[in-house]
Amino acid sequence: MTIQNRDGLIEMGAGENEREARRTAIDVLEAVLSEADPFSVVRGSVRLEEDLLHVQGDVFDLGDVEEVYVIGGGKACGGMAEAIEETLGSRITEGLVNIPAGTAERYHTKRISLNEARHPIPDEQGIAGAGRMLEIAGEAGERDLVIILISGGGSALMTLPPEDIPLQEVQEVTRSLLKSGASIDEVNAVRKHLSLIKGGRLAEACHPARVIGLIISDVVGDPLDVIASGPTVPDTSTFEDALAVIGRYGMTRQAPAVTGHLERGVKGMVEETLKPGSPVFDRVSNYLLCSNGVVLDRVKSRLSRCFDVTILTKRLEGEARDAGRMLAARLMKERASKKRPLSRPCVMLAGGETTVTVRGDGRGGRNQELVLAALTVLEAEGVALASIGTDGVDGFTDAAGAMIDGKSRETALQMGLSPDGYLRRNDSYNFFKKLGGLLMTGPTGTNVNDVCVMVLV
Repeated sequence: MTIQNRDGLIEMGAGENEREARRTAIDVLEAVLSEADPFSVVRGSVRLEEDLLHVQGDVFDLGDVEEVYVIGGGKACGGMAEAIEETLGSRITEGLVNIPAGTAERYHTKRISLNEARHPIPDEQGIAGAGRMLEIAGEAGERDLVIILISGGGSALMTLPPEDIPLQEVQEVTRSLLKSGASIDEVNAVRKHLSLIKGGRLAEACHPARVIGLIISDVVGDPLDVIASGPTVPDTSTFEDALAVIGRYGMTRQAPAVTGHLERGVKGMVEETLKPGSPVFDRVSNYLLCSNGVVLDRVKSRLSRCFDVTILTKRLEGEARDAGRMLAARLMKERASKKRPLSRPCVMLAGGETTVTVRGDGRGGRNQELVLAALTVLEAEGVALASIGTDGVDGFTDAAGAMIDGKSRETALQMGLSPDGYLRRNDSYNFFKKLGGLLMTGPTGTNVNDVCVMVLV
């Protein structure tokens, strides 16, 4: 996967040092996307030798398995499904995965149906696909195997609310939570308690079949119960937690059906999600195949022959603008401490996922806001900073993120742009559309959080 506007971004550099820094940053970003490729990840973790299915260090004997089903959903599940079908071939009885709208044509599967649905706001297509997954799960018997593919975006793509909650209200709650600055743990605590699939319920629907969960993480720290809202793992959150989130962000009145459902759950009138100790999980094996941290480690190993690579953090969280200023300050500190010319470029990586509390009426995403905040303070020669959503979609925009160098602030001011004003309005997209600097990839087919790259040359 490449940055579509690579050449234009490089040429924006005011001097040769800035162009070199930008070029290096883009090379690193493309290495990140390559290491996060879901097809390669699955093929590197799962293999079949006669009747023996090897998954990481474990072996499953398929000799006594009658039927093999494949279900799941998420932004990386198209490539994951393609890899699993290439591995198992005609052993697959039936399969269906929900993937982002507009991406099915890039994949080639015969036995696994690819159902396109919307993200991050769920739609009817996603509900239809999730409903069919439950039907397939219900068909599985004790001598069958169900492989469940899970990746970031699965919470929205595998939406299946109870009958007493209209889709429109689920959409409104999702939209409001995403704009509120709520953490992914808070958002998914609500999602799990508005679903017939999440919080271990998909594994429950498969019981007593053997279940293998193959997971690509998009959550900082890789908690399996939060990734795609944990359809194959026990849930530690409760109806009380979900109701508290709704109240904390002022949604109780605007979502009466959701609030009523959660209140009934608190009273014990609605069954809780599956908890640790449930016998359902005796037949479930979950495998974390890839994550932000894994990708950062692989990129460091891959690029260390050419660059001095440092991983600053794998837990970049908090408000995007605060993270941006902090990273810019670190970059300037490194610039001040290193004498030029450097023997080879210095690359610093930060992975995670920040949040944006939307107070303005602008347009943007967390990566663009992080970079805009960095621009307000970054002034140095021969440096570049870029931040990207590895799924290729940053907020409700067509950009994956943004890139600047140490002279971008000066250029913006010369153009009459007010970085602080755009930041106050949460209008990072329009700022970078005018200045230049948007990173364009289109949907990448993967999702392992965000990666920020800082370069000194």
